[in-house]
Amino acid sequence: MDRIETLEGAVVVVTGASGGVGRAAAIEFGRAGASVALLARGEAGLEAAADEVRTAGGRAITVPVDVADADAVEAAAERVVTEWGRIDVWVNCAFSSVFAELGRIAPEEFRRTTEVSYLGFVYGTMAALRRMRPAGRGTIVQIGSALAYRGIPLQSAYCGAKHAIVGFTESVRTELLHEHSDVAITMVHLPAMNTPQFRWLLSRLPEQAQPVPPIYQPEVAARTIVQAAVRPRRAYWVGISTVQTIIGNRLIPGLLDRYLAATGYRSQQTGEPRPADQPANLWEPADRTEDHGTHGPFGDRSKATSVQAWASRNRRALGAAGAALAGVGLIGLAARRT
Repeated sequence: MDRIETLEGAVVVVTGASGGVGRAAAIEFGRAGASVALLARGEAGLEAAADEVRTAGGRAITVPVDVADADAVEAAAERVVTEWGRIDVWVNCAFSSVFAELGRIAPEEFRRTTEVSYLGFVYGTMAALRRMRPAGRGTIVQIGSALAYRGIPLQSAYCGAKHAIVGFTESVRTELLHEHSDVAITMVHLPAMNTPQFRWLLSRLPEQAQPVPPIYQPEVAARTIVQAAVRPRRAYWVGISTVQTIIGNRLIPGLLDRYLAATGYRSQQTGEPRPADQPANLWEPADRTEDHGTHGPFGDRSKATSVQAWASRNRRALGAAGAALAGVGLIGLAARRT
């Protein structure tokens, strides 16, 4: 199959690239020598992220775009092709949401979340496939979540969008398989991440929102996203908590319903009052004029590495090593018996 062998010189598009996981991934692609097109709404965040991509060793262009606008996403893709000739990798990462009980979310807020966090992935995938199918190669990476399989309280809009992305991606994958296409589509499901989102998503919680521990730094996700671009498979799971959440929901979903009903409100709030002037990026970017960076405020509680994620990225080598060790053991056992 004509798959991407190296990211050196590859053309990569990352949506949601002005902060958090999208920004960390863009920088990691730059470190691998890629040309990275950064798509997001916030100009200040985009420019700062582009500088970091260049410092890491990659080329970068910024394309301000609202991914909820299908025509704008199409125009952004066309600009990348005009600038660099093709698109090898497209990473859908942009999202927004509302921290609130469903009864406190207005219909237009739920619709906007769905347009950005779900339809933005749809429009990005469409734009990527229009370029990748004629080229006969390329990889689309969908950034998912443990919450794509397990809904939690106070995040109904986000959980609904992530669940929808799974079904959409599975459908597209089967179409590509039917065509015997060399275009790949893969998902990377993430745990709680230390990103700026908890300081800029629309929130109606009485206290400051926080990710549910354990929390990981965005670079943990970025390393797996970059590998998924060159070694696509059905899905990658990042972090032991993601594994536990997805498998646990398959085995004991009813018990998790009750557990989350009892703990999900408290575990998503810091105990500190939410600032009255906290920005909300649902309608306007929070980083239009001020760069918020890659990381959130939970660095002292966040893990910079994940043994599980490393093992997931290296499972072939680990499997081969395990088989080799087993073979040595069998040879030793046979020798002792002779």
